[in-house]
Amino acid sequence: QVQLVESGGGLVQPGGSLRLSCAASGFSLDYYAIGWFRQAPGKEREGVSCISHNDGSTYYTNSVKGRFTISKDNAKNTVYLQMNSLKPEDTAVYTCAADCPWTYGSNDRYLEVWGQGTLVTVSS
Repeated sequence: QVQLVESGGGLVQPGGSLRLSCAASGFSLDYYAIGWFRQAPGKEREGVSCISHNDGSTYYTNSVKGRFTISKDNAKNTVYLQMNSLKPEDTAVYTCAADCPWTYGSNDRYLEVWGQGTLVTVSS
């Protein structure tokens, strides 16, 4: 059974940091792209960041560049999202998926599996 389980969300003040984790089971992150997505209340889901399976390149949406860092630990089959300098507009449900929108059209590898999401709330 392929599965992704996120953790690490919570309430944080503006300017604070959080690290999200996404543990994969039933498949290896060695062989697929992996990314983080978010959906804020009343808004469409957007891609936040991802790692390409092809060459390990990382991608970020413009609003988080310089503040968020995606990383992957293949030994633990886990991907992380380090979020610094958080802003209220980062408030959303964050979900990981074996997907990377920035590499569509390439020969990257994807899998139809999504986590359940973890809520990040940035508020004073």
